[in-house]
Amino acid sequence: MNTLRNGKNWVSSKTQGHSAQVQKETNKQVAKDSHAPIGTRIRAAGDAVKHSIDEHSHKRNADVSKHAAKHNV
Repeated sequence: MNTLRNGKNWVSSKTQGHSAQVQKETNKQVAKDSHAPIGTRIRAAGDAVKHSIDEHSHKRNADVSKHAAKHNV
């Protein structure tokens, strides 16, 4: 039962990590766009940092869940 739960958590965290990565990259592009208003660029840069933190957090959780599923913890 724990293996299934850990497997589900791994897939969920992995998916959320990829989503955060895509959002981070999108915001980085907006922040670099010289045609965008400065307020938009600053907000996008801040959001990119937030999504980067989220990405690493989700990937770390996915690794923990994967390890737990492999070792049936």
